[in-house]
Amino acid sequence: MTKRRGNNEGSIYRRKDGYWVGQYGVQTAKGIKQRYIYGKTRAAVAEKLTRALADRDGGLTYDAGNMTVGEHLNRWLNDSVRDTVRRRTWERYEQFVRVHLIPALGDLKLAKLTPAHVRGLYREKLDSGLAPRTVLHIHRAFSKALKQAAADGLIPRNPADPVTPPQPRREEIPP
Repeated sequence: MTKRRGNNEGSIYRRKDGYWVGQYGVQTAKGIKQRYIYGKTRAAVAEKLTRALADRDGGLTYDAGNMTVGEHLNRWLNDSVRDTVRRRTWERYEQFVRVHLIPALGDLKLAKLTPAHVRGLYREKLDSGLAPRTVLHIHRAFSKALKQAAADGLIPRNPADPVTPPQPRREEIPP
């Protein structure tokens, strides 16, 4: 007699186009959500499914859903930053988010954000004439927001971590 798996314990099946699919359930705030893993071989999908189930059982479920970068930044400003820093610091973070980050990356899905997007943002800001120190401040605020997203389990890692921000130039002022 074969042992059947229970609900949300994962299953593997083959699609008509030849790809293999692993399916498992994840408990989210809105109820159980089905997740899918794809691969060319059954063994590859089984390995990915085992890792995903272990992550799920360990409490690692990344559920940004359809949240955009702009939505997360606004939520981060209002929920996490507003009462934890000085008023002037909050105003500066809000300015960076409103003027620089949301127009450039606000419509992008949070789960799809990559270090390449972040590097492109910094290059765009430097090319538009912004000072390297200002871009460094933007990096610090953006990195804090993405660190919070990773800590909240919305994304697996902070996409701004591997990006090196521009170094400010120290120009000597003649007396």
